[in-house]
Amino acid sequence: MSENSQMQDGMAVYRRLLRQVLPYWKLFLMAILAMALYATTDAGFARLMQPMLDESFVKKDPQSIKWIPILIIAVFLVRTVTGFISNFGMAWVARHVIRDLRRKMFRQLLVLPISFYDSSSSGVLIAKLLYDVEQLAQASTTVITTLVRDILTVIALLVLMFYTSMKLSIVFIVLAPFLVAIVVVVGKRFRKLSRRIQGSMGNVSHVTEEAIDGNRVIKIFGGQFYEENKFSDINEYNRRQHLKLAATNAFSVPFVQFLVAMAFALIVYMATLPDLLESITPGTFISFMTAMLLLTQPVRRLTTINASLQQGIAAAQSVFTFLDQPIEQDTGTRELQRATGQIKFENVSFGYSKAKGDVLSEINLTINPGETVALVGRSGSGKTTLVNLLPRFYETDRGTITLDGKDVREFKLHDLRAQFALVSQQVTLFNDTIAHNIAYGDLEKEATMDQIESAARAAHAMEFIEQQPEGLETIVGEDGVLLSGGQRQRLAIARALLKDAPVLILDEATSALDTESERYIQEALETLIENRTTLVIAHRLSTIERADKIVVLQNGRIVETGKHTDLLEKGGIYAGLYRMQFNESSKSNA
Repeated sequence: MSENSQMQDGMAVYRRLLRQVLPYWKLFLMAILAMALYATTDAGFARLMQPMLDESFVKKDPQSIKWIPILIIAVFLVRTVTGFISNFGMAWVARHVIRDLRRKMFRQLLVLPISFYDSSSSGVLIAKLLYDVEQLAQASTTVITTLVRDILTVIALLVLMFYTSMKLSIVFIVLAPFLVAIVVVVGKRFRKLSRRIQGSMGNVSHVTEEAIDGNRVIKIFGGQFYEENKFSDINEYNRRQHLKLAATNAFSVPFVQFLVAMAFALIVYMATLPDLLESITPGTFISFMTAMLLLTQPVRRLTTINASLQQGIAAAQSVFTFLDQPIEQDTGTRELQRATGQIKFENVSFGYSKAKGDVLSEINLTINPGETVALVGRSGSGKTTLVNLLPRFYETDRGTITLDGKDVREFKLHDLRAQFALVSQQVTLFNDTIAHNIAYGDLEKEATMDQIESAARAAHAMEFIEQQPEGLETIVGEDGVLLSGGQRQRLAIARALLKDAPVLILDEATSALDTESERYIQEALETLIENRTTLVIAHRLSTIERADKIVVLQNGRIVETGKHTDLLEKGGIYAGLYRMQFNESSKSNA
């Protein structure tokens, strides 16, 4: 991308960022007007220097001696009031913009398709939500405060300087192109470094998150040294980029100030020339010099604010790119209260990416209402992928999936997913009460505490819940860290029991349970699967012997279908898997 197109792109991003301020335009406008008044106070103070010297000290005019102090107080009173209004007003707008953007980003997290998370690091996403959005506070409002107030201040002071002495003011006109060139060049470097810093912050978050989530694996396999080195490299890169940004800022600011000092020295020299000495009064000269001195502060701030502006633009690009990600397409219009549970796969093929090819190929399968169908096969055969297509976590590449004879794409997503309850090997619990984790989402609106307790009891979860200090109101910790694996699994089963959906998906639902708990849960599941369609994914084949139908997958294709005894008699792939597990079980019990 060319430099010109990058600049246009940056301007487009900044205009989009400023549109986030529109809902708060009244306070924003009030703050801008306050800045305009604030900007006049410097010029007003400099202008008062002329009558203070010429009229009060030289001519000793009594009226000037009386009014000049009052006018000085009035100028600084206006400065105090308008400074507060502009600073607080902009801060108020900034925090509201950040709140709104974070809300939009979090809403975006909830509606993005599953496929987005397959290729995205959660640490990077968290960095966008926390670090990148915070950078926008500088670009959306704080930068505007400096730009508007200081630019107006510079204009007011320059007008005063030209009014006071045209010849002396021309020096600034000569130096202006050099100042603009420096700001443009430095701005491009600021933006490039800011993008690198944001990327490195995402990497820092990602590696830190992995270290927290995988702390047990790191400890047991001695990965501390490797993880520490990996973090050190990323942390060092982040440090270098920050220092490059600081170095650019540290050079550009004093260089601009040096140019201003050259102009200042030249003006002092010109003012002492005989021709000008005769035409300039002491008050006029001091007024001009005061304006010059006051001019250095806004000029300095305008040069430093460029770093924040470019950081904000880079952050805005990151945030808006995330917000522009395509969300789940809910194109269905058909409503569905409660399905009977008939499911049919017709020539269904699916792949996560074209490069990796199909994970499922030409799947044809009919599941009647109330049937229990077990999906078996080696790891990577496509079992979990197959059931993930039912609630449209992914869209099929080819073929059709129907529920009660209707294409699942015709149903509204919420209505479609209301027909499924899921209990998977990886149980997701939230840092909330046990009751809230059982009655989660839509269940919370309707379920009573008695119904929650009944579901927990049916899942044999009340046995450990009653031992908790606050019973159903006990906080389970992040991802249920305060509970054992078996306890978490039973809460997930209780959640599925409470939902009472017509279709149940069990993905290794009893894998984390001990033998005694598994027996209790199997009894609960037998009650749960009555009169509902159930899809069971199980590696332990002993748990699905009573299934109405067993479907064997291999390399994404259905290779065998039938009942347990029929498949054993057939002596095919299922029989081989069963004998292998039976022999392993016999050896472990020997």
